Amino acid sequence: QVQLVESGGGSVQPGGSLKLSCTASGSIVSVSAMGWYRQAPGKERELVAIITRADDANPATDIADSVKGRFTIPRDTAKNTVYLQMNSLKPEDTDVYCCYAKVASQDIWPSTENYWGQGTQVSVSS
Repeated sequence: QVQLVESGGGSVQPGGSLKLSCTASGSIVSVSAMGWYRQAPGKERELVAIITRADDANPATDIADSVKGRFTIPRDTAKNTVYLQMNSLKPEDTDVYCCYAKVASQDIWPSTENYWGQGTQVSVSS
């Protein structure tokens, strides 16, 4: 079994910064993708940033145009942890941010399964 544990959400004024973290734990063999989505009530889930081919020598990073230049997605591979560094936050960034991971666990390796965190609220307002 694999769990994703998120932390770091909260409230901030426009122009401020927040850093989210997400750690995958459990019987993990490999993590091939890890990243962040966000979803507001009544809206579809939106990709924010993701690292794919995360278990490869040349991982790829995809960041949504709406946050490019403001958000980055650093990671700590040894800890199966991914972060979302959010700078220059805007009111339209207010959302529930969910961590995502594509994981091969001991039970199903080499197959993979998608996992989601519980979500953390980010609120940007003055």
